[in-house]
Amino acid sequence: MKIRILLADDHTILRAGLKMMLNAQPDMEVVGEAQDGRQAIQEAQRIQPDVILMDITMPDINGIEATKQIKRLLPDVRILVLTMHEHDEYVFQALRAGAAGYMLKEAADTELITAIHVIKSGQFYLSPTAQSVVVGDYLQRVRTGEERDSYSSLTEREREILKLVAEGHTNNQIAERLIISPKTVDTHRTHIMDKLNLHSRAELVKYAMRRGLLED
Repeated sequence: MKIRILLADDHTILRAGLKMMLNAQPDMEVVGEAQDGRQAIQEAQRIQPDVILMDITMPDINGIEATKQIKRLLPDVRILVLTMHEHDEYVFQALRAGAAGYMLKEAADTELITAIHVIKSGQFYLSPTAQSVVVGDYLQRVRTGEERDSYSSLTEREREILKLVAEGHTNNQIAERLIISPKTVDTHRTHIMDKLNLHSRAELVKYAMRRGLLED
């Protein structure tokens, strides 16, 4: 089965180049395109792709807001933010919105294929610049005493579910894997968020990255 990809970028020439490169891969196919955030949301619902390559700066609705809305409508779709912005606020906004990866356009010719395979497998991909931002944020939180680690308060089951959620698995997938009900998974997930003082899946993923839970 080919990885079905939706391109969301307001630059026609860039989309054409990406489409040519991706369609040349034996296991990838570009199945749709969008030139702004609103169209990206509409096309995502219509096509239901496996992966979306999402620009940030687009007309009407920007890529961050489009990512947030798409993840609310289609939780299982994997979104890779592909942008020229390397500022830390954009990295964290993308992760909070539900993006599974963040990379710069200038690295697309060398990193993009790998990044798509990584996020499609349920993992997360951050370019070296984005990784530096995340690590820098962690070190700053440690220095200021803001990093409060309550990991030891989690039960073994909660730690297991934390890792699976951070890897991108849905409640149903986790339930099937652990032979428990989706409702039980949701209850554990709520307890995890409360104990770690987290308020969104993006924050949970960020926490898991800081703990090194996504390295295996």
